[in-house]
Amino acid sequence: MSPAPGGRVLSLDTLLRVRRGLRTPGPVLRLPVPDGMTAPLGCDAIAVPARLGPPVMPRLPRVGCVYADETHWWWLVPSDSDHALEWPAPACYVTGALVPDLPELPDLIHRPDGSLPYTPPIPLYLALCRETGTAPSWSRQVSA
Repeated sequence: MSPAPGGRVLSLDTLLRVRRGLRTPGPVLRLPVPDGMTAPLGCDAIAVPARLGPPVMPRLPRVGCVYADETHWWWLVPSDSDHALEWPAPACYVTGALVPDLPELPDLIHRPDGSLPYTPPIPLYLALCRETGTAPSWSRQVSA
């Protein structure tokens, strides 16, 4: 890594946070953590087109809170679940579980037993890779 102006080294974490800060503000809603549940690791969300929701659900060993409307399904995951992962298109990683451009919150269609709202991100990532025909990022050939 080369130092940034002023001699400071920028890490990937710093660059990720800068990228997140560049998003344009607009009307957004936050997917709520249901009453009686806690999110000690923070909350982000993975959004996918609604057609992908039903085939992904049975592939998961544990399903956390899932919200849905006619066009998208959202899974709550721990914050920073995009670290070192390139989520397959058309999945969209949503920082802070903020969903832009919706007139109202989607419906909670699945609530897990227990107090944690999370779907484990790695099994969700692998299920989405399988459904979209995308190789996981760590198994892709690296070109020189």
